[in-house]
Amino acid sequence: MTDRKLLGIGIAGTVVAALCCFTPVLVVLLGAVGLSAALGWLDYVLLPALGLFLLLTLYALWRRHRRVKGSS
Repeated sequence: MTDRKLLGIGIAGTVVAALCCFTPVLVVLLGAVGLSAALGWLDYVLLPALGLFLLLTLYALWRRHRRVKGSS
């Protein structure tokens, strides 16, 4: 997988997870659909997902930096 693709996935996932964690977007959507019973376990999924996507973004940036630094 290329550095650019990893970075794109990491940033997109971080943004989506952050929006769902820090704003009531997902709460409103699940409530509108009738799945508000799933809100109890949402933090157990969203916070690790946010951490995972942040780590993926940092890893992609580290790989890109290492590749650019090594080619000079």
